[in-house]
Amino acid sequence: MLTIHNLQKRFNEGSHDEKIALRSIDLTLQDKDFVTIIGSNGAGKSTLLNCISGTLPIEQGDVLLDNQNVEHLPEHKRAKWIGRVFQDPMAGTSPTLTIEENLAIAYSRNTKRSFRFAATKHRREFFKSELEALHLNLENRLTTKVGMLSGGERQALSLLMATFTNPSILLLDEHTAALDPARAELITQLTKQLVDQKGLTTLMVTHNMQQAIDLGNRLVMMDQGSIIFEADEERKKSLTVQDLLNEFKQIKGSQALSDRMLLEA
Repeated sequence: MLTIHNLQKRFNEGSHDEKIALRSIDLTLQDKDFVTIIGSNGAGKSTLLNCISGTLPIEQGDVLLDNQNVEHLPEHKRAKWIGRVFQDPMAGTSPTLTIEENLAIAYSRNTKRSFRFAATKHRREFFKSELEALHLNLENRLTTKVGMLSGGERQALSLLMATFTNPSILLLDEHTAALDPARAELITQLTKQLVDQKGLTTLMVTHNMQQAIDLGNRLVMMDQGSIIFEADEERKKSLTVQDLLNEFKQIKGSQALSDRMLLEA
């Protein structure tokens, strides 16, 4: 469902501030793979997602979604393959529209968009049934403006909207990091539930090592724009946080001591 080959990205090329953000990244996700990406600040995790989604152009490499080469396509044309949830709960929804209107836009992602979908009985019943699975009573608040929801409720709605059309790949960019622990745990459990129920291929970036271990069937560690460690499904079953720290320390040496807090943040 996703193939990345020799992906490279740098910022401020040719200047004194030039920074290599991604260094020859190779990564493949098969159908229904759930890969978590861990790494310290500046490792290139979010840059990788931005290059996949088309938010950032790439200078070299291939990005294939559902066996189609998309690296030259703009972000809006890649949207039919991609569902994405951002770190900021405010980023994935429109606060001035109602829950129903937000859902209608998400539902019509791959068709001509129209709010008329939200006005039909069939669509409304479908929206309610999907919202019921969140256990947040949002199915009884369809006409509520999304700006009135809490951060956790908005993130849950964003997650549901991102999975509506069963995208080829779901990108989760530290989507629990801005929430308090209780709401972060709620969104984590909803993520697992929706991914399992819909059989979605998922790539999730996180700072939380335990979360990276608990979710998904594969794990990748990044540092300074490179993939420095990978754990397949069998290896991941026995992984612990200390194992990840040991791997990081072995690869990074003495620098791991100063980077440890960043990795655990």
